[in-house]
Amino acid sequence: MNLQQHRKAIDHLDAQIIRLLNRRTEHVLQIGKLKQKGGREVYSPQREQAVLERICRLNKGPLSADAIRAVYREIMSTALAVEKPMTIAYLGPEATFTHQAAMKRFGVSLNYVPLKTIAEVFHEVSKRRADFGVVPIENSTEGVVTHTLDMFVDSDLKIVAQIVLPVQHCLLSRTTRQRIHRLYVHPQTLAQCRTYIQRNFAEAEIIETSSNARSAELASGDRQSGAIAGLLAAEKYNLPVIEHDVQDSPGNATRFLVLGRECGPPSGNDRTSIMFCISDRVGALYSALAPFRRYHINMTKIESRPSRRKAWEYYFFVDIDGHAQERRVSRALAQLAQQCVFVKVLGSYPNSD
Repeated sequence: MNLQQHRKAIDHLDAQIIRLLNRRTEHVLQIGKLKQKGGREVYSPQREQAVLERICRLNKGPLSADAIRAVYREIMSTALAVEKPMTIAYLGPEATFTHQAAMKRFGVSLNYVPLKTIAEVFHEVSKRRADFGVVPIENSTEGVVTHTLDMFVDSDLKIVAQIVLPVQHCLLSRTTRQRIHRLYVHPQTLAQCRTYIQRNFAEAEIIETSSNARSAELASGDRQSGAIAGLLAAEKYNLPVIEHDVQDSPGNATRFLVLGRECGPPSGNDRTSIMFCISDRVGALYSALAPFRRYHINMTKIESRPSRRKAWEYYFFVDIDGHAQERRVSRALAQLAQQCVFVKVLGSYPNSD
């Protein structure tokens, strides 16, 4: 085939794609009406995950699985926007890693609202002024975000999905690295890039900021300065990237939670997050965790936080493999409740990104 014939074939395929996308969207709209009639949430992380896994299995190349997922993410995002105007609240400001994580999960077609605090994100979703919320929960280098854990104590919101985002910090500036006299850095970013900063900016003034986006904003108006932030911030403030991947750990990643009002059914590969409080007695924690061993349930995470209601009383936050509706998990949770003063299931959600 010559050039013109290839282009003609592409035009024909594009016409088919457009027709099929609209047919697909018509089915999405009908499903949305059925869900709303039954009082169910329009967005289903379990169904979304199943679709992405299925289309990746169907893919024979030359497009990569990541490319196919990215294309379908936007197809589903656009369909959601047509199906029901949706608002996603997230810990702002714009162009932060939380903003990037939210768009990775929901695509670019929905309405995003940046908020100043994690508490505000919980509040907006609880008051139904936002359909879902996105907040950070832990970083692979710096550990858990304690304020997010604390919010679950009094909140009725559920964890409906998770997002794992590789954190790639970049050096941004309008000058060369050697001419940077001031470096704007968020405290978390400073902790994740400490060795790089000590090696390259021993003489520079290090100025801590409220967010990565704020770092980029300040550096954009100061030609003797630089910032360490993400690519989204570089794009928003039109800052050149001087150096990519300046984080100390190459495997640096942050896990985010999607907050909603109801959990979906089991997907076949799920994680359940719970919190509980035990009585003050010898062996109480050992007895509380015993049901997970008894039913061969893998516990992937445990954190403790002061209850703030009584001195030396603690809440434990635990992640386990499986869905709360699965028989062995529900049995383990029932036995856990017999050993505890208080047990709360925070959510069951697909155990994948």
